[in-house]
Amino acid sequence: MRAPWATGTVVSISSLRVGRTVTASAAAWALACAAAAVPARAQDGQQQQQQQQQQQVDAAPQAGVTLPVVVVSGSVSERALANAPYAVSVVESQTLREAGPMINLSEALTRVPGITANHRQNYAQDLQLSSRGFGARAAFGVRGLRLYTDGIPATMPDGQGQVTHFDLASAQRIEVLRGPFSALYGNSSGGVIALVSAPVKAPQLGLDLDAGSAGLRQARLTAGTPFGQGWEAQASVSGLEVDGFRPQSEARRTLVNGRLGWQGTRDRVLLLFSDIDQRAQDPLGLTAAQFAADPDQTTPQALQFNTRKNASQTQLGGRWVHQFDGLGPLVDSGLTAYVGRRSVTQWQSITTGAQAAPGSGGGVVDFDRRQDGIDARLRWRLGDATLATGLNLERQRDDRQGYENFIGIGASQQLGVTGALRRDEDNRATTREAYAQLEMAVSEAVSASAGVRAGQVRMSARDRYLANGDDSGALRFSYANPALGLGWRLSPALLLHTSIGRGFESPTLNELAYRADGLGGFNTALKPQKSLQQELGLKWRRGTLALDATAFHVTTRDEIGVLTNSGGRSSFQNVGRTRRSGAELSAAWQPAPAWRTQWAVSTLKARYRDAFLTCTGTPCAAANVPVASGNRIAGTQGGSAFAELAWKPAWASDTEGAMEWRGVKRTAVNDINSEWAAGYGLVNLRLSQAWRVGHGQWSLTARIDNLADRRYVGSVIVNDGNGRFYEPAPGRSFWLGLKFEMKPGA
Repeated sequence: MRAPWATGTVVSISSLRVGRTVTASAAAWALACAAAAVPARAQDGQQQQQQQQQQQVDAAPQAGVTLPVVVVSGSVSERALANAPYAVSVVESQTLREAGPMINLSEALTRVPGITANHRQNYAQDLQLSSRGFGARAAFGVRGLRLYTDGIPATMPDGQGQVTHFDLASAQRIEVLRGPFSALYGNSSGGVIALVSAPVKAPQLGLDLDAGSAGLRQARLTAGTPFGQGWEAQASVSGLEVDGFRPQSEARRTLVNGRLGWQGTRDRVLLLFSDIDQRAQDPLGLTAAQFAADPDQTTPQALQFNTRKNASQTQLGGRWVHQFDGLGPLVDSGLTAYVGRRSVTQWQSITTGAQAAPGSGGGVVDFDRRQDGIDARLRWRLGDATLATGLNLERQRDDRQGYENFIGIGASQQLGVTGALRRDEDNRATTREAYAQLEMAVSEAVSASAGVRAGQVRMSARDRYLANGDDSGALRFSYANPALGLGWRLSPALLLHTSIGRGFESPTLNELAYRADGLGGFNTALKPQKSLQQELGLKWRRGTLALDATAFHVTTRDEIGVLTNSGGRSSFQNVGRTRRSGAELSAAWQPAPAWRTQWAVSTLKARYRDAFLTCTGTPCAAANVPVASGNRIAGTQGGSAFAELAWKPAWASDTEGAMEWRGVKRTAVNDINSEWAAGYGLVNLRLSQAWRVGHGQWSLTARIDNLADRRYVGSVIVNDGNGRFYEPAPGRSFWLGLKFEMKPGA
């Protein structure tokens, strides 16, 4: 039998987790495949590691093993999750399905330590994601994290990303890497979230129907098949409608995803296509008084201006991997390229009087974005070491307009419509980078990695609307970010790891759009934030118990903070030094064949080290309110926890019931720490049942979330100038999902 690496196959096994057993022979084959993915010469330095893995399989009962056998990326060569010497978590496809209707990443990421994933109950605003406190300041989009789908970036050159096009229903797994400890990824401080699609190994047809509280209804159709001679294809289309539990919360979305793959003797090619069209109303946030009076209400300004957002996005990307013959030092080459466009029109609640101010861009945001990128990588075999080298180029161009959100005057005035032009700009961002990462076995028990990523990001604005002055400008930032890591296998069951790395986070084009002094013009005073991050952790596997623990410490200079945030418009400033430290623990255990449990606990202490001035109201001509050294960074909380207990009775193997608990500490809503969103604890229940009928399978999943009907703040709008910090979460809610899968010939 030819080894998988000889044909260019990349082995990824992720369907196994604690509580989902496989035979010992299958687990042994999985480990052998993972080892085969490493070049032959590099295997010599990892022989002891493979022997230790085999000992774990041999020690397992012949009836099956319960250790997860998962291969993750994030290093030069894929490796088993238990052997990855950095803080990384994997969320598998079954977990994604059980967590909800697979609309938002927040459904399943609550079980990942160190990650805050808040569903804002507002489809006009993007999912609120942060890692170890990085990204918490974002009022829109995802900041501080790199996002990928099958290696295709979902993060723009300026560092802002989107996840609405993620095809969670076709995912094999979601990988979450915390911290900047891999040189294979670019502009970010918090880490990486990557979706890996499931390969198509047999003809399949699937239909998903979802219904839930707040008028949720969704239908999804998925079809895929291998064509022979190495070809495979899959396509899915879904339609979502939701009424929302607050007035002015309706949304509808259409999502189309497709993939085409081919694998030859030495080559693998993958093409991805996604298209999304979304129309959503915006209920805005609430003040503390409004939330206390009625968390189901909508602020009057949202109704007055009919706040809403229309967004569409199309992306096409491809990857080509070529395997060399093994006679020289080159192992393989990889080429990734993508093109895309995104169009957004958003009607905001900025008052008509505020739009008369000099430099105002109006109350309607309207832009068309074009982006493209290419990444070329070579992987080398150097004795017992493996080296990856690469070049990356990304470009983004925004054709951006701003309009007044009204027409007419006096009694005939209409609000919430597109009026006169107030802004017309051409915004661009370009990133050029080179990177290298080396991984080697220092001894039979010790492995090391070292990498560096250096580059330059340039951002510019060319103003074409000069009635209120010229707001043109340009900035260029250069950086070189090293990362070092060490893994020490103390025993077959225990791995210690430590890493140190530098993070770089540039301002986005949106963060550069408005000056800190409130006047019009490009924010040329804003600098990128740079961090030094360290982590120390362990991974322990023993029988049916898996345990990961990590402690981290981060110091940042030139932290980017919100100066003003009013009417959907934010200005930013550098606020000096900050410090983040904390611990993360995740565990999975199967105490009996019918029972399994999972836990995740995180602590975070995110503080400002320097005092600075900020704004707390609107309008604000100059920062005049002091923020004391030691204050909590706005948008962060002291910690969170997740626990799950699942039961699968032996007499009904296709039935599973589970109870989940999630707890979150209070969240600072502004930098002066004058107000907080209270902490909360929630209990959720779920039940799933499957039936096999011929060549198909029906499965039904039901969830009750927030069983105790608690009213709490689900997310916050950081430093909102109007004091509308609080985005309420719904009370008790339900979801029912019906799925049919047909696999002809199975």
